Amino acid sequence: MKVNDVMTHGGLSCKAGDTLHDATQKMVMRRCGSLPVIDDEGKLIGIITIRDTMLPLYPNFGEYIHDAKSARDFEEMEDNYKRVMCMKVKEVMTPNPMTVESDTPVLKAASYMGLKNLRRIPVVDDGELKGMVSIGDINRGMFIQHG
Repeated sequence: MKVNDVMTHGGLSCKAGDTLHDATQKMVMRRCGSLPVIDDEGKLIGIITIRDTMLPLYPNFGEYIHDAKSARDFEEMEDNYKRVMCMKVKEVMTPNPMTVESDTPVLKAASYMGLKNLRRIPVVDDGELKGMVSIGDINRGMFIQHG
């Protein structure tokens, strides 16, 4: 079974110049945890996750590890959320993410995801984004074929 057999074709994406508000709105409304970031020609240039949109609220994560109780005023941090939502996707995205091609065997794709602890991965053929494949897509496909 190949990635093309189970992946989500097309789907949502965003541009590097979009605001975090726009990207987050797409992810929240569609209940997806990440978006591929494409350029004007449809080439994949990065990926952004819902987690990426929250990290700018935590300027020095190490403080929380050592002193989670008194390190910051969390209400003040929440007030900064509006500022964070004005940031651009390119400021927080992961550039050049790991990808698979549509003819990759699904279990090979799953092994890549397992190695990097990824829940989904962009599917790219000749640099062009074709869709996304998730661990759930692979499990569903395997279950239907072998269930």
